[in-house]
Amino acid sequence: MTYLSKLSNIAHSEGDPKILKSGPSSLGAADRLARGLGWFSIGLGTMELLAPGVITRALGLRGREGLVRAFGIRELGHGVMSLSVDKQVGVWSRIAGDALDIAAVLPGLSPSNRKRGNVEFALLMLAGITALDLACAQGVSARHARPRGAARSYAGRSGFPRGLPEARGAARRDFSTPPDMQAPPALARAVA
Repeated sequence: MTYLSKLSNIAHSEGDPKILKSGPSSLGAADRLARGLGWFSIGLGTMELLAPGVITRALGLRGREGLVRAFGIRELGHGVMSLSVDKQVGVWSRIAGDALDIAAVLPGLSPSNRKRGNVEFALLMLAGITALDLACAQGVSARHARPRGAARSYAGRSGFPRGLPEARGAARRDFSTPPDMQAPPALARAVA
């Protein structure tokens, strides 16, 4: 019995069936990577919101704290979307955000910037994250893509396994008044 199987049995009552073995996760590698990138986005977005001055000083880009805060809000949005059911949108939006980040950091490469080495390192990290985001987005899209081809036709389906006439007959049988609840014939004639 695995450790996780033992843990899952803790919350069960005495008469509940015991979990002997857990099955494989329904999450693929791309899904797990999207989840990790989502949490990374939330952490980075929180840092950008709470400490934009630290980031701008490290890159020699003082005066851009408002932009860094705006990027923090954007990062939080990417993170939430990457953790949601529709993770494809979140991961693809991260790639667009990476392009904005690169464009915002590029001015730090000016020869007058004393923190130019930090900017080069940040650009290298952004390039790596962009490559990781791209691989994740392609993997998630491939895993969750809907099959292409002719649209399915549901025109011949009624939603009733035995057909509509059988369903109507069942309703008449099910909703007829039972004999013990019917009004006496004399009362029924008086009401009618």
